[in-house]
Amino acid sequence: MTTAAPEFPALSPTRRGPWARSRGPLLALLLLVVSGVVLAALQSGEQHGRLDPRSTDRTGSAALAQLLSAHGISTHVVTTSEEAAAAAGPHTTLLVTDPDMLAQAQLTGLHTATAHTSGRTVLIGPGPSALETFAPGVQSEPSVGVSVRRPACSLPDARRAGNALLGGLRYATAVDGADRCYPSGGRPTLLRLPAPRTGRDTVLLGSPDLLYNHHLAADGNASLALQLLGTHKHLVWYLPSLSDPSSAQNDQRSFFELIPSGWRWGLLQLTFAAVCAALWRTRRLGPLVPEKLPVTVPATETTEGHARLYEQAGARDRASDVLRTAARTRIAPLTGVPPVHAHTSDVLLPAVRAHVAESPGTGTDLHDLLFGPAPADDRALVHLADQLDALESSIVSQERHAPREHPDR
Repeated sequence: MTTAAPEFPALSPTRRGPWARSRGPLLALLLLVVSGVVLAALQSGEQHGRLDPRSTDRTGSAALAQLLSAHGISTHVVTTSEEAAAAAGPHTTLLVTDPDMLAQAQLTGLHTATAHTSGRTVLIGPGPSALETFAPGVQSEPSVGVSVRRPACSLPDARRAGNALLGGLRYATAVDGADRCYPSGGRPTLLRLPAPRTGRDTVLLGSPDLLYNHHLAADGNASLALQLLGTHKHLVWYLPSLSDPSSAQNDQRSFFELIPSGWRWGLLQLTFAAVCAALWRTRRLGPLVPEKLPVTVPATETTEGHARLYEQAGARDRASDVLRTAARTRIAPLTGVPPVHAHTSDVLLPAVRAHVAESPGTGTDLHDLLFGPAPADDRALVHLADQLDALESSIVSQERHAPREHPDR
């Protein structure tokens, strides 16, 4: 007779459970992937950044590049300092759009390559490092707002252009012959430093706004930009980038070298304290300490729980092994077999046969009963349990009724 299926929820997760729990994150991940693919498709065209002469965006400079080309000036775009140094030969204009992104080694290399050649170097918003390399004796001062300003200088390029959109950083210098244009608060936002011995002058622009596409047509911006960058027939347009391999410093220090010496000792002490705390709190092997269980579970409930788990999993092999092992353990002392040989068929079976010829109620061989294969179905498993119980009861009964010899005989 088979037992009825127990009415309690399964302990193992159902097939629908993991999907129900994870479908939210999976849908979010799918949406993120689809959005990324759509954005990549929309932006798959050629895109360029700020002050790029190939960019037609508002802050690009494609309009200025076309204007220069219309006047016979070739524009060569470079993105590394090595390319800029190699291209900035005699009778060329070198434009550096963001000199503050360059490392000192890059600045020195560019200055060495251009210092003894004729031409012009234009720096946009240079900071102290770039000024020290390309314009010694010039200091940058706090920036001001960008607005349309008057030239207020004798530089022919500025006087022909007239009012232009300038501002940003301001510069101060005591160099003789320097042209100080478009001032704000008495300090120029456009500064030209002559170089009569080498024939290469240096132009400092406090702000790049006049070079943008959406500002080029206003006031005298186009005229001023054309005259500043079109002095020579070849223009090297250098766009510094963080991906430039030459920006790597040879003197880079490790993380621990950047930590001040006092902090190193403090870090060492904290590490030692953490190790001591870990050793103090770690689990150490020792004798077992008995503890009172918060809840006492009856043995019958534990047995029934195991049985239900075996039934749900269909583990008749495991259940039959448990039944046979327990029966052999109880039968061995009754037949005079040491516990160490309770599960050895060659020792246990002869002792059991000496008490019973065959398993009670059936003709099943004792070997199949105590060491046989797993039952084929639940009915056979219940029958096995009955047979083991009958066998044990038979041996116990024989032990009780067996005549006992008198100790004096």
